[in-house]
Amino acid sequence: TAVRGGGGGGGGGGGGALLEMCVQTNNFFICFLGPWGRCMGSDCGPGGSQSRAVWCAHVDGWTTLHTNCDQDQRPSNQRNCFRVCDWHKDLYDWKLGAWNKCEPVSARTFGALRPFTCSGGEEGIQTREVGCILKSDGSPAEDAICEYFEPKPRLEQACLIPCPQDCVVSEYSPWTSCSKTCGTGLRNRVRSVLVPPLFGGAVCPNLTEFQSCKPRACTGPEGMYSLRVGPWSTCALPQTRTTRQVKRRKGKGQGLRERAGVKDPETRELIQKKRTRNRLNRQESPFWDIQVGYQTREVTCIHRNGSTVGRNLCILRDLPPTVQSCILPKDSQVTEWGEWGSCSKTCMDPETPRGKRTRSRQVLQFPVDEGAECPPLEESESCEPQGDGVPPCPTYTWRTTEWSDCRVDLLLSQQDRRRSNLTGLCGGGLQTREVYCVQANVEFLKYLSDLREKDKASCPVENKLCKGPVPNRSQLCHIPCPIECEVSPWGAWGPCTFENCDDQAGKKGFKLRKRQIINEPTGGPGNCPHLVEAVPCDEPSCYDWQLVSLDQCVPDDEKPCGPGAQLPQVRCVNSNGEVDRNLCSSSSVPEPVPCEVPCSRDCVLSDWTPWSTCSQTCSSKTIEGKQMRTRSILAYNAGEGGSLCPNSSALQEVRNCNEHACTVYHWQTGAWGPCAEDPSSSSLNTSMSVRASSNSQGTCSTGMQTRKVICVRVNVGQVPPKKCPDGPRPNTVRPCQLPCKKDCIVTPFSDWTPCPLNCDEAGNAVKRKQSRKRLIIQLPSNGGQDCPELLEEERDCEVPKVCPGFRWKTHKWRKCQLVPWFLRQDSPGAQETCGPGLQTRAVSCRQLDGTQADITECLKFAKAMPAITQRCQLPCQDDCQLTNWSKFSSCTADCVGVRTRKRALIGRSKRKDKCKNTQMYPLSETQYCPCDKYNAQPVGNWSDCILPEGGRVESTLGMKVQGDIKECGQGYRYQAMVCYDQDNRLVETLRCNSHGYIEEACIIPCPSDCKLSEWSNWSRCSKSCGSGVKVRSKWLREKPYNGGRPCPKLDHINQVYEVVPCQSDCNQYVWVAEPWSVWKVSNVDLKENCGEGVQTRKVRCMLNTIDGPSEPVEDYLCDPEEMPLGARESRLPCPEDCVLSDWGPWSRCSLPCTRTKNRVRTTYTLRSPSVGRQCPDTTDEEPCSLNLNCFDYFYNITDWSTCQLSPNAVCGSGIKTRMLDCVRSDGKSVDMKFCEELNLEKKWQMNIFCMVECPVNCQLSEWSAWSECSQTCGLEGKMWRRRSVVQASQGDGRPCPSQMEQWKPCPVRPCYRWQYSPWSECRVESVVCGHGMRYRNLSCFVSDGSGNDESSLVDEELCSSLELAVDGDKQIKLTEACTLPCPGECYLMEWSDWSSCVSICVRGAGVDFGSVQVRSRAVLAQEPENLQLCPDQSWESEPCTGGECYEYKWFSSVRPNSTRPFIWCQRSDGLNVTGGCPPVNPPTDNSSCDPPCLMPKSFCSEAGVCMCEEGFTEVLTPTGQLDQCTPIPILEIPTAGDKKGDVKTSRAINPTQPTTIQPGRSGRTWYLQPYGPDGKLKMWVYGVAAGAFVLLIFIVSMIYLACKKPKRPQRQRQQNNRLKPLTLAYDGDTDM
Repeated sequence: TAVRGGGGGGGGGGGGALLEMCVQTNNFFICFLGPWGRCMGSDCGPGGSQSRAVWCAHVDGWTTLHTNCDQDQRPSNQRNCFRVCDWHKDLYDWKLGAWNKCEPVSARTFGALRPFTCSGGEEGIQTREVGCILKSDGSPAEDAICEYFEPKPRLEQACLIPCPQDCVVSEYSPWTSCSKTCGTGLRNRVRSVLVPPLFGGAVCPNLTEFQSCKPRACTGPEGMYSLRVGPWSTCALPQTRTTRQVKRRKGKGQGLRERAGVKDPETRELIQKKRTRNRLNRQESPFWDIQVGYQTREVTCIHRNGSTVGRNLCILRDLPPTVQSCILPKDSQVTEWGEWGSCSKTCMDPETPRGKRTRSRQVLQFPVDEGAECPPLEESESCEPQGDGVPPCPTYTWRTTEWSDCRVDLLLSQQDRRRSNLTGLCGGGLQTREVYCVQANVEFLKYLSDLREKDKASCPVENKLCKGPVPNRSQLCHIPCPIECEVSPWGAWGPCTFENCDDQAGKKGFKLRKRQIINEPTGGPGNCPHLVEAVPCDEPSCYDWQLVSLDQCVPDDEKPCGPGAQLPQVRCVNSNGEVDRNLCSSSSVPEPVPCEVPCSRDCVLSDWTPWSTCSQTCSSKTIEGKQMRTRSILAYNAGEGGSLCPNSSALQEVRNCNEHACTVYHWQTGAWGPCAEDPSSSSLNTSMSVRASSNSQGTCSTGMQTRKVICVRVNVGQVPPKKCPDGPRPNTVRPCQLPCKKDCIVTPFSDWTPCPLNCDEAGNAVKRKQSRKRLIIQLPSNGGQDCPELLEEERDCEVPKVCPGFRWKTHKWRKCQLVPWFLRQDSPGAQETCGPGLQTRAVSCRQLDGTQADITECLKFAKAMPAITQRCQLPCQDDCQLTNWSKFSSCTADCVGVRTRKRALIGRSKRKDKCKNTQMYPLSETQYCPCDKYNAQPVGNWSDCILPEGGRVESTLGMKVQGDIKECGQGYRYQAMVCYDQDNRLVETLRCNSHGYIEEACIIPCPSDCKLSEWSNWSRCSKSCGSGVKVRSKWLREKPYNGGRPCPKLDHINQVYEVVPCQSDCNQYVWVAEPWSVWKVSNVDLKENCGEGVQTRKVRCMLNTIDGPSEPVEDYLCDPEEMPLGARESRLPCPEDCVLSDWGPWSRCSLPCTRTKNRVRTTYTLRSPSVGRQCPDTTDEEPCSLNLNCFDYFYNITDWSTCQLSPNAVCGSGIKTRMLDCVRSDGKSVDMKFCEELNLEKKWQMNIFCMVECPVNCQLSEWSAWSECSQTCGLEGKMWRRRSVVQASQGDGRPCPSQMEQWKPCPVRPCYRWQYSPWSECRVESVVCGHGMRYRNLSCFVSDGSGNDESSLVDEELCSSLELAVDGDKQIKLTEACTLPCPGECYLMEWSDWSSCVSICVRGAGVDFGSVQVRSRAVLAQEPENLQLCPDQSWESEPCTGGECYEYKWFSSVRPNSTRPFIWCQRSDGLNVTGGCPPVNPPTDNSSCDPPCLMPKSFCSEAGVCMCEEGFTEVLTPTGQLDQCTPIPILEIPTAGDKKGDVKTSRAINPTQPTTIQPGRSGRTWYLQPYGPDGKLKMWVYGVAAGAFVLLIFIVSMIYLACKKPKRPQRQRQQNNRLKPLTLAYDGDTDM
């Protein structure tokens, strides 16, 4: 038993995953087969082999030896197979059979067929055969081969079997009048087919209904006979005439040839020309073999019953002609097809569309008269070029010019643009380039890399040839912002030194002060301000001793007290600082300073304070610098024997300082000049090729730059150079790198634009221009070759002498040909030389300039061919002959006077009396002059507001990006004008002196960007020591509108802030204490002047400078913790007491701070005490305590600042900074030196680069050219133009406007078209009936193109430019054969109009089987006796598009005064029809009820039950039969809105509306039935009446209680009066 087939073949062919078992005779062992493996083999094709595993297993599942299974039944484990390779894909393919017929699903289900009602379509399945085949010969192959490449296509699909569609016919027309005025006749009524029977639906019923009629008895004999004209026979040639003609032609030709031999060559040529012209006029060209023949018809006498009788029984009037001239019809004949032309595509590229090739054939014989038309003379097919030498198709690619310079001003807002200086802008900017399309080819791969000649660049071609994304035409760029030079504050003035210590000539020297550059400025230090200032001075020296300090006072002769000296501590310095002491050997070392150590009874003075800051920086005649120092009395002397204290003036000293003059000099430098070629250098700056342009910094050689250096005196100006020290003089020359010259590079000129060939109405070519362009790829720089001025050229197009075009030329009409006399001589009144005939003419094809052309050109390009035959009349002697009408005389003015036209009699007609009858043959016609009045009026909506073009033309080559295309301001909007004549017909707008538009000024509002104020000043740094922040802000001045730039993010008070870190120097402000005041002793010992006392001093906060504290500032700027004391209490030592100095500073606590460590301060003895008295301790200790007197220090890093741009930048690259603080362990910021002394690690980066997004305004392309008009004529045509986004907005740039397209109306043009008039009645000459003709005219109509208006008839010449066609049909048919029935004849009517297009569908189900329209011919009968001779009715259908999907429903209504309802079928568009409604049992008539419904107002329902008509209810007998129909009582209520209280009938449904039939109760609507079957009122009626009565009582009581006011009876009466309209009109009927 197979578990699953292992099958097969080819591709990868194993079987399924399941195993296959083989049947074994042994009960316990089963043979198992594995799936077939992959097809293996060295060769592709049928030589492969595949294998599978075969093993033996026990029934319990374990594998065993092969020998346990039957070896005879062991299956094969190898087989041959087809090995598929990839190249087989081209050899094999699936062959798909056609889908079979759709079989209903119900037919395929098992068991009996279920009853099936079709609703729209029955579900079905259709199958097809699918097999793998070898493509070359179609032979079948294994499916596995094709499955290797593609899964097997499906074999069956669902389908839908349409339901049978019954024939649907319209309602009958009204009855015709009786076919006879007396006697027995017939009336007819007809209907037409609306939907033909389809898919096996019911056939159409009779379309005609007959009814006999008898208006009155005939008084005389009935007209029994009538003349009947038969149809014309086919056109034939009389034999005798043809042979005669041939003979005559032969004779003519020979004679000419014989005579021609005699003439000289010129005469012979003239004869030849004339012969050619005659032949054309004679129609003997091979194209037009036109032969005039004759045709005949019979005229018979017909009896009313249709039988033919002798002509003598008919009352003979003028017999119609029975013979006439005709044209022998000839079918068109064409040659065989010519060879195929070459393929329009001439290059190889599978991606591009295929080309076309055409072949043609020639006309041998034109269709004549009713002959078959010519088949198409040209056919085309798609093709690819064949052969080996086909070049590849040109491919096109985008190219770009170089980027323009980076411009920041393009990113500025309106406000910035107006207020800022646009020079020196830097940071983020925008650069643009042009994009153009070129043909890509092999030579172009090395474009710009080794381009040596500018002509190597490719020429631009039209942009539309390039596919794929357009490269960016703008990009963000960056102009580096210059870093301004920052310098430190000035240092102190140095000593007076020689200008050059190596040359110490003269006595003049300089004092110098210096400052340093503290950053890395752009362009190096050359752009920094001067760094050295000099002041001239006297007595210079290069090296000098500088006093550092004075040692303690040592008394002379080693005494304990008394006068002594202080040794100075000095160092050797020059203007740069300390140097080797030996250099000062030439100068004398400062002497020791005399001093005094007080003895125990002496006055004690403090040391001198340091000299104060000099009051002036320099000296002049009027100002001198002074500085001061002071000392104070520490203890007074004893009464006698001690040295006295000096008076107060000796306690201070003043000296001059800064005695140098106020004349400061420095060197000032100008800007560096341009880099120029160094004349000493021999290298030449050769012009570089484009290669250098790829790196704009490319250098070519070294040049020189110079600058001006002058000596300047501060506040005065330039002075001679010798006034400045020569040492620090800056350079005036430096080397520089010369940039390379870049030549201008332009593309070659593009090809000339094509010349459009336009012709005016006269056929002359209109002169046009053509142009070509080239683009600048690289602009010149650094002195390179300039660009050519001429980038665009224009020239006149070459105009052909004649416009290409073809026209028909008509030749003269030939002689009028009559029917041969022997054929018409028997006709009554016929004359041999006159009568009706036919004449023909030739037409030829000409070019517009008149030269001969091939006839097929006119068939292709000219209008319809003119007629080549026409009926003519050879006048008989008795006929009146007149000239043609002249043209109308001209009118002097519109609407004034008359105009006339004339004709005259010719020849003998002038003498005939009957021709002089001006009634019959008027010789003049008069008519009023045409009165053309025109009025113009606007039509349609106003267009968009359109700005004037401004001369900008869209470049078909390079696409430019405009920085700011003008997109707002005053424009114009347009409304179309329409012009009508006095008959309300549309005419050209020129008639109303209008150019087709009204225009009106309009404004496109300009976008206004967000406007902010200027930045405020920076706030002060938030910390006076260490790092803090400073803030500045802008506030909103004006919000954006009309699509302006949005505002940055604002806070709740509409401000935007910028916060940056700042650093304050902790030593910027210092406390300065003045010396202590004199002691104020509280318990004064007047003798001793000592004891407890108080000293005070002033303490001020001062700004610290390099020269020391300079000016007082607010106290809050100094650190309050470090403020020195302003007063102290102490004891003034008495004489002979020990006097100590002030305490020195505390020693520094060593880190880490612990209580075990101490800090110390010391003092020293100024005056030793007398014997017996002790000095107190000269040292003071206190333990170190963390955050009290001992501190740790560490660095603290701040957060990053916002991204800071250069002041001249809008966006782009900026810097974020952060600050480093030195923080004390108690959290206080301190001077950086405390951290630096600890050598703490600084591992932080203080600055990083950052980006500020650039505000890029949206950039749009230019407007495209206006499109073609959406309609060629009419009122509703529009033209559009569009633009696209070239660069979307970025950041806070101006957003893109919403309007990306604009429209304006086209000028209104009248829509002219050819249109047929209705067919005339069927005309049969001068007889009653038979075969005749009907006619119609072709006229020119005008409309406004809206589709719903009436067309108006206009002059034919207005349609002269149109092709002669009606609704696209070029076959113009103005006559048609028809039949006029004879009295008594039964005949087919003319075809009905085509029905509306109907979709065969299921409404709401989305099922559609196509659309169809139909027309039919019904039968009309006139004689009851002839009914059996009537022809069969007929219909014909054709497919159509856009059919409406209808549904059909049964409707019913009761006719007035009728006992039965009227039932009909109605289509969903409201048309009453027969057929189409579902075959539900239609309502039956009364005859199907048993017993029949004979009671008044009753009818028989669908269910075969008698029921009452609308408005009546049934009263039944005890047996359940209908007894009578009684009227239903009606509740009448006056309506609230009706002041008069009209009584209106309230009913459930409007009885006049048709209602849908419900099965069982035909046409009934619901009604309450108050009567029971016994005719008595039902119980619920009494209940309702009682309820209504109680409700009424309740309402009246409520109203009464609500309105009751006993104190005002008058008002109460008024209230009661007001209630009257609310009273229900109750007529006392029982059902209330």
